Amino acid sequence: VQLVESGGGLGQPGGSLRLSCAASGSIRRVNSMAWYRQAPGRERELVAVITSGGSSTYADSVKGRFAISRDNAKNTVFLQMNSLKPEDTAVYFCNAEIVVPVYDDSETVVAWGQGTQVTVSS
Repeated sequence: VQLVESGGGLGQPGGSLRLSCAASGSIRRVNSMAWYRQAPGRERELVAVITSGGSSTYADSVKGRFAISRDNAKNTVFLQMNSLKPEDTAVYFCNAEIVVPVYDDSETVVAWGQGTQVTVSS
């Protein structure tokens, strides 16, 4: 199972960026999908999470500015980031809880993407 992120880069304060993350491999089902971020010298923090049913939760620091969504048919999660601030600068990681086949049974694994850099600067 692999998570591949795309869409990071340089954004201006007040601007927008959109991140994507696609899960691939032998997948029976993808449960929750989430975005985390880690700024230099800081711990990794949860940005937003979305369940398979579409319910979402956000960190207070991004509420009203970021929106998480998913395409279940494509096992893909998105993060629309609006009204960007310099403090949003970080490496953003995709995370997913995935049910994979194991012989005649299944197992739940937690997968991480490789991370994509988001820099907000004028």
